[in-house]
Amino acid sequence: MTRDEAELLAIRALGHIAADDDLLGDFLALSGLSVDELRARAGDPDFLGGILDFLLADEARLLAFCESEEMEPRLPGLARQALPGGERVEWT
Repeated sequence: MTRDEAELLAIRALGHIAADDDLLGDFLALSGLSVDELRARAGDPDFLGGILDFLLADEARLLAFCESEEMEPRLPGLARQALPGGERVEWT
Protein backbone atom coordinates (compact mmCIF):
# COMPACT_ATOMS: atom_id res chain seq x y z
CA MET A 1 0.00 0.00 0.00
CA THR A 2 1.35 3.43 -0.89
CA ARG A 3 1.59 6.22 1.64
CA ASP A 4 -1.07 8.21 -0.23
CA GLU A 5 -3.46 5.25 -0.15
CA ALA A 6 -2.72 4.78 3.55
CA GLU A 7 -3.45 8.45 4.28
CA LEU A 8 -6.77 8.24 2.42
CA LEU A 9 -7.76 5.12 4.35
CA ALA A 10 -6.84 6.83 7.63
CA ILE A 11 -8.91 9.89 6.68
CA ARG A 12 -11.85 7.55 6.06
CA ALA A 13 -11.21 6.08 9.51
CA LEU A 14 -11.19 9.56 11.01
CA GLY A 15 -14.55 10.26 9.35
CA HIS A 16 -15.90 7.02 10.76
CA ILE A 17 -14.76 7.97 14.25
CA ALA A 18 -16.08 11.53 13.96
CA ALA A 19 -19.51 10.27 12.87
CA ASP A 20 -19.96 8.24 16.06
CA ASP A 21 -20.30 10.30 19.25
CA ASP A 22 -19.16 7.42 21.47
CA LEU A 23 -16.09 6.62 19.36
CA LEU A 24 -15.22 10.28 19.05
CA GLY A 25 -15.52 10.75 22.80
CA ASP A 26 -13.31 7.72 23.42
CA PHE A 27 -10.70 8.96 20.96
CA LEU A 28 -10.66 12.49 22.37
CA ALA A 29 -10.40 11.18 25.93
CA LEU A 30 -7.56 8.83 25.02
CA SER A 31 -5.64 11.36 22.92
CA GLY A 32 -6.26 14.37 25.14
CA LEU A 33 -7.12 16.43 22.06
CA SER A 34 -9.96 18.86 21.64
CA VAL A 35 -12.20 18.78 18.57
CA ASP A 36 -10.42 21.88 17.24
CA GLU A 37 -7.02 20.20 17.67
CA LEU A 38 -8.33 17.10 15.93
CA ARG A 39 -9.45 19.21 12.97
CA ALA A 40 -6.11 21.03 12.83
CA ARG A 41 -4.12 17.79 12.74
CA ALA A 42 -6.37 15.82 10.39
CA GLY A 43 -3.89 16.01 7.51
CA ASP A 44 -0.77 15.15 9.52
CA PRO A 45 0.55 11.68 8.57
CA ASP A 46 1.80 11.07 12.14
CA PHE A 47 -1.66 11.88 13.49
CA LEU A 48 -3.32 9.67 10.88
CA GLY A 49 -1.13 6.82 12.11
CA GLY A 50 -2.56 7.44 15.57
CA ILE A 51 -6.07 7.24 14.16
CA LEU A 52 -5.30 3.80 12.77
CA ASP A 53 -3.62 2.78 16.04
CA PHE A 54 -6.87 3.64 17.82
CA LEU A 55 -8.90 1.42 15.50
CA LEU A 56 -6.38 -1.40 15.48
CA ALA A 57 -6.21 -1.50 19.28
CA ASP A 58 -9.76 -2.85 19.53
CA GLU A 59 -11.04 -5.63 17.29
CA ALA A 60 -14.69 -4.58 17.59
CA ARG A 61 -13.84 -1.00 16.50
CA LEU A 62 -11.72 -2.31 13.65
CA LEU A 63 -14.37 -4.70 12.38
CA ALA A 64 -17.14 -2.10 12.65
CA PHE A 65 -15.07 0.33 10.57
CA CYS A 66 -14.21 -2.30 7.97
CA GLU A 67 -17.82 -3.43 7.70
CA SER A 68 -19.06 0.14 7.28
CA GLU A 69 -16.45 0.81 4.60
CA GLU A 70 -16.81 -2.62 2.97
CA MET A 71 -13.10 -3.35 3.23
CA GLU A 72 -11.00 -6.29 4.30
CA PRO A 73 -9.93 -6.09 7.96
CA ARG A 74 -6.25 -6.48 6.98
CA LEU A 75 -6.20 -3.19 5.07
CA PRO A 76 -6.03 -0.79 8.06
CA GLY A 77 -2.98 -2.72 9.34
CA LEU A 78 -1.30 -2.42 5.96
CA ALA A 79 -2.13 1.27 5.91
CA ARG A 80 -0.63 1.69 9.38
CA GLN A 81 2.63 0.15 8.20
CA ALA A 82 2.81 2.70 5.37
CA LEU A 83 2.51 5.71 7.70
CA PRO A 84 5.21 7.18 9.95
CA GLY A 85 5.98 4.90 12.88
CA GLY A 86 4.20 1.97 11.30
CA GLU A 87 7.29 0.37 9.87
CA ARG A 88 8.08 -0.88 13.39
CA VAL A 89 4.70 -2.54 13.85
CA GLU A 90 3.32 -5.70 12.28
CA TRP A 91 -0.48 -5.90 12.49
CA THR A 92 -1.94 -9.33 11.91
